[in-house]
Amino acid sequence: MGLSGKGQQSHRMVIFVVILVLMTILFLYGSNNVSSDVFTPMHLAVNNLLKNSDLKKWAGKEGYVQFHGNKNMNLHCNTCALVTSSSHVLGSRAGEEIDRAECVIRMNDAPTLGFEADVGSRTSLRVVAHSSVFRVVRRPNEFLHRMDNNPVIIFWGPPSKIGKEGKGTLYRLIQRVSMTYSNLSCFSIVPSKMRWFDSLFHKETGRDRQKSHSWLSTGWFTMVIAIEICDNITVYGMVPPNHCGKKPGSKKIPYHYYKPRGPDECVTYIQSEKSRKGNHHRFITEKHVFARWAKQYNISFTHPDW
Repeated sequence: MGLSGKGQQSHRMVIFVVILVLMTILFLYGSNNVSSDVFTPMHLAVNNLLKNSDLKKWAGKEGYVQFHGNKNMNLHCNTCALVTSSSHVLGSRAGEEIDRAECVIRMNDAPTLGFEADVGSRTSLRVVAHSSVFRVVRRPNEFLHRMDNNPVIIFWGPPSKIGKEGKGTLYRLIQRVSMTYSNLSCFSIVPSKMRWFDSLFHKETGRDRQKSHSWLSTGWFTMVIAIEICDNITVYGMVPPNHCGKKPGSKKIPYHYYKPRGPDECVTYIQSEKSRKGNHHRFITEKHVFARWAKQYNISFTHPDW
């Protein structure tokens, strides 16, 4: 009986250890799955990608409302130059080529004054995040006077930031600007279309934006809007999705061409992509989506070419 009892005790111990090991494995597996939804590059979720999407049909232009007046956002261009804010445009001498496009698209407060040789001087459309509104409207000579005839600015942001009609500091500020410059058409993206941008991110990456703690970038909004309004798009200064992983120790490139002492572009991309805490842009993930869209919507990339 003594030996039998010891055998049973040993047997129970073995079972306990096995169960403990299995529980540990399951816990680690579950933890990895949860964290991957936060910081693993989202383009890896290939099984959940949207198949055969047609943004030109699916998106439409009805999701924009004018701050002053009742015009529709009906801008359409055969050729578009989408100029990024990346320092890769510096030294490109692409300014004349950019200005020859039917429409020139810029983002946030990226200036042209002093950078004309590399980024051109014309602006047909500027896409501005709620966080950049003050930087844009406080320098009207740069951002408003130097635009094409009948230029368009599209402001994006959550309703809690932009505010509703007649309410909110940003809303009233943008409305005053649009009333002052009669040739300028200022639009905001309506809440239902903001949700559509979230849905598109989910469908294209397999990741829920909020659950993965992601903020859509102004580049995401600008690229989708460009696809809506342009037949052919040339993007200036955007690096390919694998750029920051293939040249370790390469020369540091400022994130913005007009902020030479700003953060390094690749450091910003990698930290944002892998961050586990807080909300961050997923720049690398977005570029994987853009690379796939390029084949569908006549998008080419230059300075650098890819």
